[in-house]
Amino acid sequence: MADRGTRYQGTTGAVTPDAAEPARLSIGALARAADIPVATLRTWERRYGYPVPERKPSGHRVYPLSMVPRLRRVAEALARGYRAAEVLSASDEELEDLLRTIPAAAAEISRGAADNSVPLRAVERFDGKALKGALTADWARLGPVDFLERTVSPLLHEVGEAWAEGRLDVAHEHFLSEHVGDLLRSLRLPFDERAQGPLVVLATLPDELHALGLQMAALILAMAGCRICNLGANVPVDQIVTHSKELNARAVAVSVSLARADRRTATHLGELRSRLPRKIILLAGGHGASTSRRGVDVMPDLETLHAWGSRLAQQAS
Repeated sequence: MADRGTRYQGTTGAVTPDAAEPARLSIGALARAADIPVATLRTWERRYGYPVPERKPSGHRVYPLSMVPRLRRVAEALARGYRAAEVLSASDEELEDLLRTIPAAAAEISRGAADNSVPLRAVERFDGKALKGALTADWARLGPVDFLERTVSPLLHEVGEAWAEGRLDVAHEHFLSEHVGDLLRSLRLPFDERAQGPLVVLATLPDELHALGLQMAALILAMAGCRICNLGANVPVDQIVTHSKELNARAVAVSVSLARADRRTATHLGELRSRLPRKIILLAGGHGASTSRRGVDVMPDLETLHAWGSRLAQQAS
């Protein structure tokens, strides 16, 4: 049994001598033995770093037979309502603790989240009309910030978890992302047309492919009166710097997802700060944003971002 501090995360493709684990399985055989779809195992490996394959001298990826009991326990915990991120990062001992506990919090909608059952069913059916109707109704009912934080963010998380757990396909996640992106752009348009405040350039750093955080930030900043130039996802640092200077931007805002909250992202953020002129403010937001970088203003939530944007626009008027 693993020590409580041991986490099941590691580098894909680690090499372990054959003598350590004499019985090894292909991913297909592992999936059959654990009764978990191959696509789900690959998603877990990509997102959470488990299961970690070994490589034979031929380069083929194989998995120790000893993983099977743990994977079955993982599947049991997921069936009880625990989140994939929580279960797959747990040690063996922590996993057993989870299975001995009734996951009341995992089975309920969080206190701050809206009831997303209607849009979730629309995603499951690929019903774009119903999805747009449900989201538009929540926008009108909740207001912009609550709509994004109580409806959109939890819905994206829930669909992402359902994909990771094999209950939905990647097509469902892409379907939701496309429809949410279209809606956020349409909601922002009238604010863009009226905005006369300072220009804010938005982008994600290299290797960061999640762009919906940018769309949310762009909407909030446009509502605050800022002009927006959204460069999109996965933008090289030198291009962010070059275009921000060319456009005489007052600020640069980058979105960092939890999946990219690593040392490389911190390095890119430090490089961006060092290469931008001091007069250009650098903001970082998203679940992966850290408060430890000097010269970077971290926006912990959208309400804080809106207040910041409003002050910036008022100072320029």
